[in-house]
Order: sequence, then structure tokens, then C-alpha cells
Amino acid sequence: MGSEQIPQFPSTAPTPHRPAAQEASVAGTADRWFLERIGALWALLTHRPVSLYAASVLRIGYGLLYLVYLLREFPHRDEIWGPGSPWTPALARQLFDQTGWNSILILSDNRAYFELCYVMALVTSALFMLGWRTRAMSVLFAVVVASFHARSIFMTDGGDNLILLMALYLVLTSCGRRWSLDARRNRLLAARAGDVPEPVRSFSAQQLHDARTTLTTVVHNCAMLVIAAQVCFLYGSAGLYKVQGPTWGSGTALHYALNLELFQPWPALSHLVDEYPMMIAIASYVTVLLQVAFPFVLFGRLKYPVLTVLLGMHIGIAVLLGLPLFSGAMIVADAVFLPDRFYAFLPRLWRRAAQRTGTRPSAPDRAAGAVSVPPQGRPGVPGSTHRAVSAQKDITPATGLASEHG
Repeated sequence: MGSEQIPQFPSTAPTPHRPAAQEASVAGTADRWFLERIGALWALLTHRPVSLYAASVLRIGYGLLYLVYLLREFPHRDEIWGPGSPWTPALARQLFDQTGWNSILILSDNRAYFELCYVMALVTSALFMLGWRTRAMSVLFAVVVASFHARSIFMTDGGDNLILLMALYLVLTSCGRRWSLDARRNRLLAARAGDVPEPVRSFSAQQLHDARTTLTTVVHNCAMLVIAAQVCFLYGSAGLYKVQGPTWGSGTALHYALNLELFQPWPALSHLVDEYPMMIAIASYVTVLLQVAFPFVLFGRLKYPVLTVLLGMHIGIAVLLGLPLFSGAMIVADAVFLPDRFYAFLPRLWRRAAQRTGTRPSAPDRAAGAVSVPPQGRPGVPGSTHRAVSAQKDITPATGLASEHG
């Protein structure tokens, strides 16, 4: 035992795999990559407003949807929001004391005041949809939606919850920069100005202008990001809640929904669809799958078929379950995920189809064209001069918008 030699194990001390200079080079490369990513993110937030067409679609969609909603409920306005509602103004005030909500409809119990508020709500929704003085109208539209939502929070179908959130978010966006009366007015002003140079600003005025432009851009981009995140959370949470329910797991949830009298606008149609249990089971599983997977397919081309199936799903909900307001709100919300180049292509597609059918003659002088969009660049920002010149010269409206915001 004493003469036995202790075996020598190989040393476990760490040996340098690369020289110190190489490690420093790798660390420097990682730092540069990180700084480049931060710079790219900052440029994305501050360089130019993103998804201007999508923001305009949201403005038009929700303005039109709420206008139609108010017109549809016009015969029942007093029972839902007026002084004759079962949910009286006194009960609404008691609830507001607990929740902190408020409404312009309970400032007076006078019927004439309520009728005036209703007419102003119709006018505000129409002007917001058309994009007239959009900054002011967006604030008024948010006040209208919040007031009507809070006044009879227990008497609506829940579709106005999403409209309320989107109305608040749209206040922070530049949703009047495209497809609006404001955009048309700016184009006319730019066309009248022609090649007249802009007045020279002082240094402090120029700095203030640049700061205001940057702040507006950052707020718009952040608001669009919040809108997209809101829709993702809505779909993801709805899918996860469905997974927990036994009826969705067994594929029978839609069967029970179709047999609820409250959700049968056309009972014969509901019973007809209910006669195909296999299709109902497939639709139940596809619904859960799409809602859970929705946030994960937004960064590839798979989102286009997913959005198409969701469009069909919402149309089915509107027709079979009688929830048009909710379905319309979701369809409009899905539009935020379509790129600007898609919306910029639509006018060209429409003009091409109209020319083929002969309903609209070609307009070569317009295509050769005048000003389509006012300059979006800022003085002192690289590339802004090029965009300002290209927006005023030899581009068509659709091509210029696609190249700038695609």
C-alpha cells in the first residue's frame, strides 16, 4: 500500500483558448453590434412616422363604425343613454363615484341637452372619419366614445370596449396624414406654393421645429406599437382562456353558442350550421390555434393567411352570433398589421381595374404628376432633402407613397 503511486490526473486549470487581443476584439465587436442595434431602434422611433396608412385606416374604420352604431341605435337612444334609460343618471353617478369614470351625458338631465350631445356625437364621428382637423377631432371622438361607453356600461354588447381603447390610442397618432381632408388641404397648399422657398427660420425656431417634429414622430410610433401590442394581447389571452375551457377542448363550444337564444339573430341559419358537427369542431380548434399563435406569426408572410382566416371568423361571428360591432372593431384592428406598401398599392389597383372596365378614363397628366404628399423630411436629417425633392417632382402619388413608407 505504501509503495503505490498516486495516479496523476490531468490538470483542470483553465487554459486560454484565445489570446487577450482576440478576446478584446470579440468584446469590441459585440459592443459595436449592440450600439448599432440601439441606433437602429432610435432611428426607427425618431426618423419618420411608421404605418401612416394603417393609422388612417383605423381612423376611418372606427369613425365609420361608431357613426353607424349611433345611427343604428338612434330610435333606442333614450332607453340606452338618455334620461329615460333604466340605468338612470343617478345610478350612473353612484357608479362613477366608485370607478372614477365620467360622462358628459350626465351633466344635465334635460332631454334637449341629451339630444344636442347625440347630434354632436354624430357630427364628431363623421368629421373624425373624414379627417377634418384630425388632431382636435381625435380628442373629441375619444371624449364621445368614453362618455357613451361610461353612461350605459351594462347595456352594450362589449364591442365598444375595443373601440374605446383604440379611440384613446388614436389621439396620440398622426392618423390624419393620409386619406383625409387634412392631407388633401396640405397637398393643395403645397401645390399653390410651388417652388417658393420656405422662409428662413432663426436657429432657436429651427431647433424648436425639429424638436416638435421628433416628439410627434416618437409619440406616433409608440402609439402604433401599443395598438399592435393591444391586439396581440387580446388574441393571445382569448386563445389561452379558451384552452382552459372543456367545451373548446372537446370542439363543442360553437355548438352551445349557436343554440343560445341570445345569440341567434337568425335561428334558422344557426340551426342549419349546427347540423354539421365536424365543421363546428374544426372551426373551434382552428379558432383557438389562430388566436394562440397570432402573436408569433406577425413577422413573416404567414400572417397574411392568418389575417384572412381571422377575417372570415369575424364575419361569421357578426352574422351567426349577431355581434357586428365587436366583429367590425376586430376587423379594423387587424388592419394595423398590414404594411403601408399594401395600402399604397390599393389606389393603383383600383385605377387599373377601373381603366380595364372602362368606368374611368386614364389620366396621364395626373400620373405625370403634381404634388402628392407634402415633404415629410426635416432640415438637418440625412436623406430628408432627397425625400422632399422627390415628393415634389416626378413621382406618381401611389409610387411616391410606396417608396417613402414601404
